[in-house]
Amino acid sequence: MSNIMIVDDSMTMRQMVNFTLASAGHKVAEAGNTDEALALAQTQRFDLVISDVNMPGRTGIELVAELRKLPEYKFVPIILLTTESQPEMKSKGRAAGATGWIVKPFDPEALLNVLRKVLPA
Repeated sequence: MSNIMIVDDSMTMRQMVNFTLASAGHKVAEAGNTDEALALAQTQRFDLVISDVNMPGRTGIELVAELRKLPEYKFVPIILLTTESQPEMKSKGRAAGATGWIVKPFDPEALLNVLRKVLPA
């Protein structure tokens, strides 16, 4: 079982992702924006972070960059789950340190397949 943080300003999206992950046996924490996520990351150790890109305030790409500055998150997989699909946006995500990119709407099984690839067995 992995400890996973979901970051999205849409409560509905957080609930959908949470349901998918919890049903697969993972422990899930939710944050509604980058600042909440960074505060949570200071108090808990997550095995994976899944974040939206477009949120009020700082973006998910900025969250990735901030998390990568923390020693305990240097190698933690960070997946961006977003409606953005432009190559230049994906490049910005990679440059910030994102591990992967999933375009919404997401397929629950596809999300779980990505988790199997990025999380240790």
